[in-house]
Amino acid sequence: MRKEFTRDLAMAMTWALLTLAVMAGAAWAENPAPYPGTVVIGTEHSYTDLVASLDEAVKANKMGLVTRASATVGAAKALNKTIPGNMVVGVYRPDFAVRMLEASVAAGIEAPLRFYITEAADGTATLTYRKPSAVFAPYEVPALDEMARELDAIFSKIANDATGG
Repeated sequence: MRKEFTRDLAMAMTWALLTLAVMAGAAWAENPAPYPGTVVIGTEHSYTDLVASLDEAVKANKMGLVTRASATVGAAKALNKTIPGNMVVGVYRPDFAVRMLEASVAAGIEAPLRFYITEAADGTATLTYRKPSAVFAPYEVPALDEMARELDAIFSKIANDATGG
């Protein structure tokens, strides 16, 4: 009987350790900037204010607001569920689209380039984006790299204007 108890205790401890390892792994699993060239800017702006500020900054820097997708809006409409502010904003411009496609048709999947706005528990918002040079680098096309460097400067300016940085 003692042998069975020892075996059962060992099994229970093994399962407990495995469960803890899985839970710890899940807690450590999220990397807020998993790709090279990702820029994450915390702000004191509210989510709503940062969305409006980004819209203004995009227009002021002569880029186009191409797409807007919000899990927050979708959850509210489709599920009647409230989740923290979350929006992806696609930004591009026709002249860059033409240059991109002339350099690499395959790179067309990357357009529009995106900004990501998220709301923190304290009500502040974060702006995240990948530098265009990082997005287009895997294609290894010099003309695309040149265009991406131009876009890096524009996206940095948009981010700074939007966040007050």
